[in-house]
Amino acid sequence: MTFESDNSDGSSSQVQASNDSKEKPNSQLFAFACAILSCMTSILLGYDIGVMSGAVIYIQKDLKITDVQVEILAGVLNLYCLVGSFAAGKTSDLIGRKFTIVVAAAIFFAGALLMGLAGSYAWLMFGRFVAGIGVGFALVIAPLYTAELAPASARGFLSSFPEIFINVGILFGYLSNWAFSKLSLTLGWRVMLGIGAVPSVFMGIGVLAMPESPRWLVLKGRLGDAKRILLKTSTTKEEATERLLAIQEAAGIPADCKDEKVKPPKAEKGHSVFQDLLIHPTPAVRKILIANLAMHFFQQASGIDAVVLYSPRIFKKAGIETDEALLKATVAVGFVKLLSIMIATIFMDKIGRRPLILTSLGGMIVSVGLLATGLTVIDQHPGTKLGWAIVLSVVMVLAYVSFFSMGMGPVTWVYTSEIFPLKLRAQGTGLGVGLNRVMSGVISMTFLSMSKALTIGGSFYLFGGVALVGWIFCYTFLPETQGKNLEDMEALFGGKPAAPQEGL
Repeated sequence: MTFESDNSDGSSSQVQASNDSKEKPNSQLFAFACAILSCMTSILLGYDIGVMSGAVIYIQKDLKITDVQVEILAGVLNLYCLVGSFAAGKTSDLIGRKFTIVVAAAIFFAGALLMGLAGSYAWLMFGRFVAGIGVGFALVIAPLYTAELAPASARGFLSSFPEIFINVGILFGYLSNWAFSKLSLTLGWRVMLGIGAVPSVFMGIGVLAMPESPRWLVLKGRLGDAKRILLKTSTTKEEATERLLAIQEAAGIPADCKDEKVKPPKAEKGHSVFQDLLIHPTPAVRKILIANLAMHFFQQASGIDAVVLYSPRIFKKAGIETDEALLKATVAVGFVKLLSIMIATIFMDKIGRRPLILTSLGGMIVSVGLLATGLTVIDQHPGTKLGWAIVLSVVMVLAYVSFFSMGMGPVTWVYTSEIFPLKLRAQGTGLGVGLNRVMSGVISMTFLSMSKALTIGGSFYLFGGVALVGWIFCYTFLPETQGKNLEDMEALFGGKPAAPQEGL
């Protein structure tokens, strides 16, 4: 099989160029459709976060559990995600990115059913364990698949889809709380949790229509299959050829190899991905790993899950009293998050990753500081309704989630999924997601206790301090990745530049 053009005269070349131009919209549409299907798995996490924020109100009343048990119930899924996130990298290398998404959907389906049928706290916790494994798989594989499939010109736009669908899931969860809150106490929260099994069925079936990641196919020596998929997702035949040659080089396959299938090079004896990643990394890989882990740490340690998961309690502290009003205010949070993320989606490939990250963190620092001030003033005047402080607190909650969703939310997933070298990408992404879920679990499982120890205002001042440190780190450490091929990322962090391809 040859990768050269068969055209030998200028007329044929012009016709081919015209055809390539005509194929551009279809190529973008195909990549767009694949990204949507793969990232729909992110709805699972978003729905769980959103629905649990309201469901715990009724679970606590029905099962008579304490605040500490509420914290554990709400946040422990993030720790259970570790099992799925660490297993996803190896699984996706073995069976492919596509079928790992099916695994994620199937596991979450089982977990959602278990939660919906739970008759006790212990049963509910087991359901969250199963669902957490599925969510862990989904969090790793959705951004990984999208980053590997998308062309460089649209990678930021398409790779931001996981965060978009997390926010769609959160909004659906909030709406589910409001819609089913009228049911009986024992039935309402079970329907809220159990109905989460429905979308996973459609996701698992829909994903079967997707192609496999071309980079995974190259790693398995299936060059012909990879080329056919790259032709569908690239704007021109030349771009597809260039991308294939770059992937071959990253995988250790000679650029002049044109065979349909080849035997992929094996790693040296005693050599493993985790040795290259953790034990003996190159200086560039070490910097990439630090950037990956730091981005995930600051995304969660700045308190977003405390705001999203416990927004009804925050609004209640601010002075909103009835359950229905609390749930309606929480739905507003979901809408603001979803609308704000569109800003990142539109501008990520136009203005770059760094400006969005720095603007996002700057806005988060200001808004969470003002939120902390408003809640502190309310705390210091018990029994007194301070209208300005209530308005300030509610507006700053909305501002905080808005700034988060236009930068740190989506860009973290895009940036960390695109910076690793090909052979380290799946496991490196898994490590970042693992830390992300640990920090999310720690914040979710300690926020109520932290609020009692530091006051709720003090807790948000702490989150603001973490966001400030994050801004300094991102400003000084992170290079811009906009428009770069995945195979060129290592050079941005001081590694050996990819060799230029001849004839392109």
